[in-house]
Amino acid sequence: MINDRLTHLHTFIRLISTAVSTSLLYSLDHQQVTRLCSTAVEQLKATLGDEPEVALMLIDDDLVAWDRPLLPSMYVNRFSQILKNRGIGHVRIFRDIAMEEVVLLVKTLARQGSDNDDICSTDNLRFGQVEIKQLDDEKEDHAHQRKLTLADIPMEELGKFMEIYDEVRSGNKFSVSGISDIVKCFIDSFRQVGSPLLALAPLRAMDEYTYTHSTNVCVLNLAQAMSLGIDGPMLNEVGIAAMLHDIGKLYVPEEVLSKPGKLDDAEWDLIKQHPTKGAQRLLDTPGVPRLAVVTAYEHHLKYNLTGYPRVAENWQQNLCSHMTTISDVFDALRTKRAYRDAMSFAKISGIMLELAGTDLHPVLTKNFLRIIGNLPEQPPVAGQEQEHPVLAEKGTP
Repeated sequence: MINDRLTHLHTFIRLISTAVSTSLLYSLDHQQVTRLCSTAVEQLKATLGDEPEVALMLIDDDLVAWDRPLLPSMYVNRFSQILKNRGIGHVRIFRDIAMEEVVLLVKTLARQGSDNDDICSTDNLRFGQVEIKQLDDEKEDHAHQRKLTLADIPMEELGKFMEIYDEVRSGNKFSVSGISDIVKCFIDSFRQVGSPLLALAPLRAMDEYTYTHSTNVCVLNLAQAMSLGIDGPMLNEVGIAAMLHDIGKLYVPEEVLSKPGKLDDAEWDLIKQHPTKGAQRLLDTPGVPRLAVVTAYEHHLKYNLTGYPRVAENWQQNLCSHMTTISDVFDALRTKRAYRDAMSFAKISGIMLELAGTDLHPVLTKNFLRIIGNLPEQPPVAGQEQEHPVLAEKGTP
């Protein structure tokens, strides 16, 4: 019974988080916000059952309900971060909560800053506040001096990404303008940081992999493109293509994507369909650059065209597709996953050099490794790095 309630509670949090994101993008009275709030009320009733209320408490960085921390996910993490930013320690939600009170919850969470004066409770919605301590002068100076990373990108950017992917997963239309805004923010961030390695976002939870992987591939693509002299609108399109390159994986069951070990034939067939499905979805979406469609389709072709989907022998891949494949491989290898540990930069460099000319474009691969400063002076020792768990046939994608 408790597991069913937790499932409904996770759905409620997802709906509220998405409603907050949508209200920031458009307005509180947008029809999408209304729809999300209405569905959230239904999920809350399923969550509570015969219980009179549910209390969501923020303890450190964990969101706790019924005396147990909720499993981390992109939506739970965002909800927790919003509570923390607003100075809210807990939220009590009662069974008789009305639609307008759910809208008030969204409105409260969508407000910027930690001013507690604009946090208003109702009969069925109670907010508990926590003390917001100001940084002392020394810590504040240090905070200003700290280099910007993608982890510092405003939560609105994560919210835009969450909303877009939620729309795709639901089969609804999405606006590419939100992705374009995210890419512009990343370009500004990257130019301030200067190094692609400093700009990469840390993975805080497994469910955030889609987001952090897409943003990291975006940054790595931007670094490659800028090193080739690409700038202006084309640079923005390269970033958009990177953000959307894996959108087809939303059509692959989560249990297949996160399965430890090798995939069976049926599961591998599902994986191999994601570039085509992703490209088709982007092709059907107004405003998506043609470059993003092509990149989504080509990013698993491999340099020698032995990847998927199958194409003609004389197929000419787009430069952005080659760059995306390189960025994709690098970030996949450097990220700790459920089925393996992250690899060292030296080991990744060895693998990528070994793959140059077959899986990866040789010239672009060497340029990429120079950019990140991990091109070894000597070639890797023969016989080493023979296993490529991310790239192996019928292995984990």
